[in-house]
Parts: sequence; structure tokens; C-alpha cells
Amino acid sequence: MPTALRVLNPATEELVATVPAATAADVDAAVTRAAAAQRAWAAAAPADRARLLRRFASAVDAHTEELALLEVTQAGHTLGNARWEAGNVRDLLDYAAGGAERLTGRQIPVSGGLDVTILEPLGVVGVIAPWNFPMPIAAWATAPALAAGNAVLLKPAETTPLTALRLAGIALEAGLPEGLFQVLPGTGPVAGDALVTHPGVAKIVFTGSTRVGKAIMAKCADQVKRVTLELGGKSPNIVFADADLEAAAAAAPMSFLDNSGQDCCARTRILVQRSAYDRFLELLVPAVEEVVVGDPLDERTQMGPLISRAQLDRVRSYVPEGAEAVVGKAPEGPGFWYPPTVLTGVAEDAPCAVEEVFGPVAVLLPFEDEADAIRLANATEYGLSGSLWTRDVGRALRASRAVRAGNLSVNSHSSVRYWTPFGGFGRSGLGRELGPDALTAFTETKNVFISTEG
Repeated sequence: MPTALRVLNPATEELVATVPAATAADVDAAVTRAAAAQRAWAAAAPADRARLLRRFASAVDAHTEELALLEVTQAGHTLGNARWEAGNVRDLLDYAAGGAERLTGRQIPVSGGLDVTILEPLGVVGVIAPWNFPMPIAAWATAPALAAGNAVLLKPAETTPLTALRLAGIALEAGLPEGLFQVLPGTGPVAGDALVTHPGVAKIVFTGSTRVGKAIMAKCADQVKRVTLELGGKSPNIVFADADLEAAAAAAPMSFLDNSGQDCCARTRILVQRSAYDRFLELLVPAVEEVVVGDPLDERTQMGPLISRAQLDRVRSYVPEGAEAVVGKAPEGPGFWYPPTVLTGVAEDAPCAVEEVFGPVAVLLPFEDEADAIRLANATEYGLSGSLWTRDVGRALRASRAVRAGNLSVNSHSSVRYWTPFGGFGRSGLGRELGPDALTAFTETKNVFISTEG
């Protein structure tokens, strides 16, 4: 196993940094430090925890540009997206801070006494973050876990550890206690496995592939350890004939091209009612061809490179030789570039139509009627997100109930807001993140009965 991680700029293939890789012994020592820090943190008044988290949020805000540039460099995100991601970390910390002061139990009516519930922190939480959205997804778990009184050990992806390391530094600068929030860059088989199997870690939050998520879940089961999983997706974008086709076609490209398609929520199955198929395709072609792919630091760029050579090869493997397609433009030369691509004329059960490509590739499939649209939308093992385009309110409600997915949008492609719950059905994951109940996912419920008799 490597003793150091090599961080490459996906747009240029240049070496950006070399980061020491954590060992199992490093993880064990970090758990010991975290457990000590957590006890003091949990004993602090909720208002004091909230105050420090708000200070952390303000410090992140002051370093937005620095964090954004790090994200552009290590992950190839466009500058605009990277700035939003840093701002999302700030907002999550602010939102979670408010929850620290509102994490209340209940008084339940009983006879002969008083019954109350108390929400207590779990202890040390392990967070394994992905490379596709290194900053915000790490914060999805870190912010509420800290607010609920836990310590956090964050293992970033091997290719994108830089923003996580900087966030840990900013946390210390903001006054968070030593050992409370630690970052452990390393490989999955070494640092990740040590974190998952460590008896001192009470919960694992993992975002990544379904294959790895299943393995983590199995290892956590051995210790009856809590786990939240946000896994793969193959989300439908359902366009009915009565929809505003111009708006639907204009919005379709960035629904699967944002972050170069490296998004579990990407709407990579565009399902269009047959009577509107030809018109929609006519509108879609220029919309795809006009997407600006290039230098992530250029403010005009809408899509950057893929994360790595391995990911580029994976995406290529899903596009059949000589396939019918609408293809946009991408740079040539150094960098892991792949053009925006919409495949037409493919079978509905083709690998590119049912498996997660995790790149800027979508398929365009026709359907006959509402029942057929629902059948196609649910013809996958995943169920993370999706979109519905129609002017019929009744149809929008019926279809929203029928599509098996955790997050749906009507006449839009918005799925994730930090103040609303997020998670998937089926093999897209287990549990929910974000929203008003986020803190409770990092607590134990204790019931206390106090007798008033005798």
C-alpha cells in the first residue's frame, strides 16, 4: 500500500501535492484523541457548541476563495461550482449550529410518574467522503455530528484530500478543541477499513459506490455499528408530451453534465413521451452542443474534466463503438476530458441505460404513456433522485408517488437542499442526511421514567 497519496490536477494531469497516507495505527491513535475530546465537547452547554460551530462557519466563509481554488485544482470542478461548495459547508455549519440548541427530547404521558426521552451523542463518528463532491458531502455528516455532541474522524477520498485537510485547519483556527475533528487521508483498504472496524467508532457515514457500501455495511454489522449510506444512482428525467418542451430540453444537459456527470443524482436516463420525442430531440441537440467544456478556472466554463484516467476509461467503456449520439465539444490534449454525450437508439436494458456511468453520458429513451414512463423509471436497482416535466398537476402528483426514489423534482432538476432530507431507495443507500432531523441520526434515544409514587 502507498505511504503517500499523489494528488493530480484532472485538467492538466500535473502533480499538485503529495499527502502522507494514514496507517491503521494512525487511525487507532486518532480514535483515542477523538474519544477524549468528545467527552468534553458533549459536556459543554449546547449554546457553547453552537457558538463555536458558528465561528467555524464564519472562518470557512472568510476562506471561501482559498477552498474553492483547492477544489478546482484537486477535483477539476468549475470555479463557480467550487465557490458554491465552500459556501454550502458554511451554510451547513450554521444550520447545524442552530440544531445544537434545539436538540430536545419528549415528555410522554404515563401513569404514576414522569417519562422523558434524552438524545445523547453516539461518541466518535467516522465519515468516509467521496471524490466527486469532497467538501459539501463531508460537511453533510460532519456538521450535524459535531452539533449533536460527537467527535468526527473524516477520511477523504484518496484523490481529493486537500480541502478536507484545510477545513480541519480552519476548525482549529476557529477554536474547535484539538482532536474533535480530525482528517485521516489514506487508502480505503488501510485507513478506511481501520475506521470501519474500529470498536471505538460508533457510526460510519459513507458516500460512494454501492459495491463498497455493501462491504462497509457487512463489516459494521459485525459490531452492530450504525451506518448511513449514500450510494449510486441512475436517475430518470421524465418528460411528458404536455410539458414545456423548450424548458425541459434547455435544462436537460446540465441535469447530467454538472460536475462532469460525476454525480449520484445525475439525470442520465432521459425518458420522453413518444409523441414529443422528435421535437424534444430537435431542441436537445443545440442545448448539448452549446455546453462550454474547458478550463475550470474560466468563469464561462460549465463542465470540467473527469477526476482521473481510470474514470475516463470507465466512461468510454459504456459508449458502444459507432453509437448514435448527440455529442458536444471537449478539449484535446492533457487532462481527463470527455465530451457531453446523449446516446439515442439504445435498448432500454443496455448497460449504459441501467448502470451508473458516472460521467457526462445520458441515454434518450421513448415511452408510450404514464404507466410506461413509471415502468421505465423504476427499471433499475437504484432510487436516489429524478425529475418530472408536465403541466398536469394530477399527473405530477401521481408520478411522484409512483417513482421509487428518495428525491424528486417537478419541472426542475433540484434535489439537494441542506434544510430538507436527502437519501435513496433500494441500492441507492440507507438512511437520510440533511434536513431538520439530521442531528438525531447522530444520537441515541434514552428513555427515563421517574416515579412520583411512594
